[in-house]
Amino acid sequence: MMSKLRKFTADRLDWQSFPGKAIAIAQAVAEEDGGDLSAYFARLGKDETADLPVPYAEIWVVMSGALTLHSGGETFTAGAGEVLHVPADTPGEVAVEADTELVCVSVPAH
Repeated sequence: MMSKLRKFTADRLDWQSFPGKAIAIAQAVAEEDGGDLSAYFARLGKDETADLPVPYAEIWVVMSGALTLHSGGETFTAGAGEVLHVPADTPGEVAVEADTELVCVSVPAH
């Protein structure tokens, strides 16, 4: 595992787009870098949707824009400066209310 302080800038990373979606991610910290966790940037276009679950726990820090999570009868909308905790295997859907950028940290690393 790498054990040095590092800094990441979203525009200097390799972005991966999803065909037919206005969704792109750029991994900053991978398993080989971060040990128990991964971190990435995400850009989500207004009116996009994505299904949950993911097989790992995630923390989403919304940097700009807004998105809504629907899961198990609960709905949470988060905007810039807010944090969402998405437990592993949480069923539901993400709806993007405005062009959104976020930072995601996940455990375990992937």
